Amino acid sequence: MIEHLLHPRITESKDWATILFVLAFAIIAITKSVYENRFSDFMNLIFSDKYSNVYRDGSHLKGSFTISLFLVQVISFAFFIQLSLSFFGYGSKTDWILYIQIITFLIFFILSKFLVEKIIATAFNIEEFVDQFNLQKVTYRTYIGLFILPINTILFYYDTISRNILLIIISIVLIINVFAYLLSIKKYQNLIFSKMFYFILYLCALEIAPYFFMLFMFKKGGA
Repeated sequence: MIEHLLHPRITESKDWATILFVLAFAIIAITKSVYENRFSDFMNLIFSDKYSNVYRDGSHLKGSFTISLFLVQVISFAFFIQLSLSFFGYGSKTDWILYIQIITFLIFFILSKFLVEKIIATAFNIEEFVDQFNLQKVTYRTYIGLFILPINTILFYYDTISRNILLIIISIVLIINVFAYLLSIKKYQNLIFSKMFYFILYLCALEIAPYFFMLFMFKKGGA
């Protein structure tokens, strides 16, 4: 008599990711329809500095346009981090609990950093500079977030993509991020030079130290 052993087929659901991808693209579509001209200028950011010149005031940092695309940025970067961890064997790309942990950490990190920056800016009377500088950084990082969103979609649903391709994408994202940061410094170089001491303090305390701390915690957690 032949015995048949049935093994349950375990499949990981991707529905949660599909919902988030649809949500992100829906936010982009709604933002584009509401702010058609501004969105068009924003998408040409890499070719023209019109958007940066027109919307340079720090008050735009809390506007609905910036906040809407910031949500897309967070969703996109959280996916990118999870996909990178998955490719290097530190997690599963379909693990929705891991995604919640990543996006929660991202939001907490960004908001905490923003709050500390506001406190330091108020203490040293450099609020206008910090608001403008933050808006510039948020603008470029949001642009990068929108750029990698369709790439995230491809990486998530296809399992045959080479790790070298991901390494190339990570390198490009890091290079663009550094380049955008240098552009921000160049744009406000006159203001920076007039407050050089405070900028160095700001740079060390809020732009370098947090990432060294994250790297240390990651290495400690992986040990």
